[in-house]
Amino acid sequence: MAKYIDGFVLVVPKDKIEEYKKMAEMGRDAWMKHGALAYYESRGDALVPPDMGGMTARAFPEVAGASADDTVWFSFIVFQSKEHRDEVNAKVMEEMSQQMAGQEAMAMPFDMSKVVYGGFQVEVEG
Repeated sequence: MAKYIDGFVLVVPKDKIEEYKKMAEMGRDAWMKHGALAYYESRGDALVPPDMGGMTARAFPEVAGASADDTVWFSFIVFQSKEHRDEVNAKVMEEMSQQMAGQEAMAMPFDMSKVVYGGFQVEVEG
């Protein structure tokens, strides 16, 4: 059965990595608790595209607008289907709303304007 993935590319300042990882662990726990099949948060390691024989590829830091003081993260959550994604996300958002009720807004350890997001239907799976 084909799966569905929510994917993210985001920029985290180097001095905010530990703070971001704590937030990511909380996110992982919530999504997995509510039925996600898998949850990944990946910090960039080899972000310069290799020589591709004349083909042009842009590096993640360039596309994401990252500076030398930033790290680029590629993160994704796997679901059974788009409908399953919608159900799980609704439960996670409800839980987060309840947890945040009466609290002041949590400061994000990254710039939300540099987040790229999309939902993807898996077409080929290994």
